[in-house]
Amino acid sequence: MTATTGIETPLTRLVGVRHPLVQTGMGWVAGPRLVSAAANAGALGILASATMTVEQLRAAVREVKSRTDAPFGVNLRADAGDAAERVRLVVAEGVRVASFALAPSRELIARLKDAGVVVIPSVGARRHAEKVAAWGADAVVVQGGEGGGHTGNVATTVLLPQVVDAVDIPVIAAGGFFDGRGLVAALAYGAAGVAMGTRFLLTSDSTVPPAVQARYLAAAAKDITVTTKVDGLPHRMLRSELVETLERSGRAAALLRAVRHAASFRKLSGLSWAQMVRDGLAMKHGKDLSWSQVLLAANTPMLLKASMVEGRTDLGVMASGQVAGVIEDLPSCADLVDRIMAEAGRALAGLPMGAAD
Repeated sequence: MTATTGIETPLTRLVGVRHPLVQTGMGWVAGPRLVSAAANAGALGILASATMTVEQLRAAVREVKSRTDAPFGVNLRADAGDAAERVRLVVAEGVRVASFALAPSRELIARLKDAGVVVIPSVGARRHAEKVAAWGADAVVVQGGEGGGHTGNVATTVLLPQVVDAVDIPVIAAGGFFDGRGLVAALAYGAAGVAMGTRFLLTSDSTVPPAVQARYLAAAAKDITVTTKVDGLPHRMLRSELVETLERSGRAAALLRAVRHAASFRKLSGLSWAQMVRDGLAMKHGKDLSWSQVLLAANTPMLLKASMVEGRTDLGVMASGQVAGVIEDLPSCADLVDRIMAEAGRALAGLPMGAAD
C-alpha cells in the first residue's frame, strides 16, 4: 500500500504523529517490535512497561529508538513503588509520551510536563477525566465497555461525548475501534483520535504467538466475555476452558493460585516482597479494593504471559476487546494504518453534507 494522507487533529499536533491513531500499551504484547512498527506507520506506539524491570524498560526504549525516529510513548503504573525511577528513565531517554492506566498524581504530571513529556492518562469515567484534566494532563484516553482488559460497563458511544463535553483537552476514544469508519465516528463525537489494542495485537508485527492470534481470529462476538474471576475486577477476554474453570473455582483455590502467581511475578519484575506490598497498598487505596482483590491482581500478569508470550491458550487468559469478533486478518501495522486512513477518507467523502437543507 502507498502512504495515505493524514487527518490533522489536536492529537497529531500534540505528539507529532502523522495519523490520529494510538496503539495501546498492552502488557506482554506492546514490545519494541510492535511499538516501532506502529510508530513508523504514523501512529503513536505505546510501550508497555509494567511487566518489565527498570533495566529491561531502558533496553526496550533504546531498541524502539534504534528502530524508529518517530515519536512514541511508554505506559507507566502510577502506583508502582518504583514509579519515580521509571519517570526519570522516560525523561532521560527523551520519550515523547507517558501514558497511565491509573490516574497519576498532580505532582507526577507536573514533573513529566516540566521535562517536556506529554502526559496522557487512560480513564473509564467522566469524573476521572475531569480530575486528570484539572491536574494538568495534556490529553486523555477514554475507554468504553467494549474495550479489552479491565473495563467498565458504559459503552463508548455514551461515555465519549460525556467526556468530550466535560474537559478542554484532547480526548482519545478507545473501546470498539478497528477501522476508518470508527475513526470518523469518534471524530464526529469530538474526539481527537482513537486508541486500539486488539486491532494492533492482531497484526503481523505483533509478537503474540500464531496459535494465540488464531484463537482471536476465530472468535465471534459471543466468544468474548467479562469476568471478575481473574483478579477480582471486571476483565474482558476471550472465552476459554481456563476462564470457565476460573468461573467455577472457589475462593480458597483462587487465593492459593494468586499467591503462587505473586511469587512468580516478583521474580520476573525484580520487585521485593516489600515493594509488592507497598504497590498493593497503593492499589487498594486507589481503587478501594479488598485484600483478596489485591492478592488476586497477581493473577493478571502471569496468566497473560502464559498466553501472550508462551502461547499456552490452555494455561493463560487472552484479554480482548469486542472487536475481535469482527477482525479477520493480520496485516502489517503499515498496511493497517494505511487501510484505516483510506477508509476514513472514503467515509468522510461519502457523508451526505447538506442533505438536510
